[in-house]
Amino acid sequence: IIQQLGGSPTPSSTWGMWAAEPPQARVQVRPQGQMVVLNGRKAWCSGASVLSHALLTAWDHHDRQQLVAVALDQPGVTVTDQGWQAVGMGATGSVEVLFEGAEAQAIGNPGDYLQRPGFWQGGIGIAACWYGAAQSIAERLRSHCAQHEEPHALAHLGAVDSALHAAAEVLRVSALMIDAAPLDDAELLARRARAVVEHAAEQVMLHVGHALGAGPYCRDRQFARLIADLPVFLRQSHAERDLAALGQQVLTETWML
Repeated sequence: IIQQLGGSPTPSSTWGMWAAEPPQARVQVRPQGQMVVLNGRKAWCSGASVLSHALLTAWDHHDRQQLVAVALDQPGVTVTDQGWQAVGMGATGSVEVLFEGAEAQAIGNPGDYLQRPGFWQGGIGIAACWYGAAQSIAERLRSHCAQHEEPHALAHLGAVDSALHAAAEVLRVSALMIDAAPLDDAELLARRARAVVEHAAEQVMLHVGHALGAGPYCRDRQFARLIADLPVFLRQSHAERDLAALGQQVLTETWML
């Protein structure tokens, strides 16, 4: 992201990207010489306790979003223990970080983070992660069906396979389209891909749970972790709001093979 917007990452550093914008946690940025100064609270800062630096979105006095790079080991940066009580994805440590006069560097111009080449393509990358978790959950059902001749479990496996196959095809086509035109606007492509993969992942969790019952939830540690983590990760999607945005985009589209 830094390279796309004309900067250079600090050597020997570990970075996070914090762009969540809940209304109760908003960081303000103001110029100060060659740097900028940050004040406010940032929510859902994954890995905050183990990172050296972060990219984060903040807001200037014109109410424009500005991406900034900040070193976390300076006075004026407080990593709290607040804001994250989830069991799912608990290892991310996505706590709130408080900025009080912390120095940072502006990266690009206001609005560049959302407008840069790569923003929507990155959203498809997140969907690929959803797919990976769903595939691992589904493998439990395939292993079960290979060892037990159960018609209902096989029906659930068929439903899981069709969902994962559709999601995988969409991700492959999306990757080919991005490789062919990496600077094109990928918003429509990303919204479609994310909707398909989100639905597939939800179907996988539903069918695997119906087929296998409580056993793997209680006795398989990795399965239990995945089945807790994936719903939290999926909620990076905004559900019906994202579908409404997709619907708005396709009002004048034509569906064709």
